[in-house]
Amino acid sequence: MDHRELELFLHLAQTLNYGRTSLECHVSAATLTRTIQRLEVRTGSRLFDRGPRGVVLTADGRRFTSYAEQVLGLWSDYRAGTDVPADLTGELRIFATVTACEALLPDLLAPLHAAHPQIRLDIRTGDAAMALARLDEGEVDAAVAGIPPRLPGTLISRTIATTDLILVSAPGVPSDSPYVVPARGLVREAAFRWFRARGLRPSIAAEPDGHEALLALVDLGFGIGIVPRLVLDTSTFSGRLVERRVHPPLDPLPIGLCVRRTDLHRPLITALWNTPTR
Repeated sequence: MDHRELELFLHLAQTLNYGRTSLECHVSAATLTRTIQRLEVRTGSRLFDRGPRGVVLTADGRRFTSYAEQVLGLWSDYRAGTDVPADLTGELRIFATVTACEALLPDLLAPLHAAHPQIRLDIRTGDAAMALARLDEGEVDAAVAGIPPRLPGTLISRTIATTDLILVSAPGVPSDSPYVVPARGLVREAAFRWFRARGLRPSIAAEPDGHEALLALVDLGFGIGIVPRLVLDTSTFSGRLVERRVHPPLDPLPIGLCVRRTDLHRPLITALWNTPTR
């Protein structure tokens, strides 16, 4: 597929606004519409739905977003493969949750460290819900974080993992128990989309700040928790809680390496962005 078509698709997937994408990408509305139609014909899937509340990505559209990001990322890697000096030095400030530090950063950063051992890595952890805000405000140079359906236009992401969102509870907790959901962030948003899709008006037992606090409350029997599978798999609670099968399942959560678009020309960011995951 044409790289320009993929770029237009990804821009529209971020803005969910045909007029804005047409304006910012310097194409006519008719050209943008034809481009999306061609992609839908080639994929055999409807990528966007237009309704009274505006444009939304379909499930196939979300899957195609991941594909398009990977294709353009590989193309960027190819074109910039020799642009990074071998003796690169400096400091990279990277934000990641504790879970991402344990499960994702070793594979992400090991090739970078091997290729550029003089780069200093400043790893900062904190609330996942604040990751992109801290990146956008310049507090860090990169973030490993969940990718929202609409990424701010100032940021760009490369998907490095996808995790299911699952329901968990202590053994023996009744199915009509209240829910424990994060106080904010993408998991909370996904949980309430799932509630609405099922016509549920859930009783909420607690709304903790972090996933580890959420799992602790679930382990104590406060209710049924909603967390990324990646969090449970790396938690000390993984052997003590049970997964509750539901249909339909919650939407999976893509996790990406995110940087500011304007920083892609910086050698340190280029080195991080172009380094393949181990």
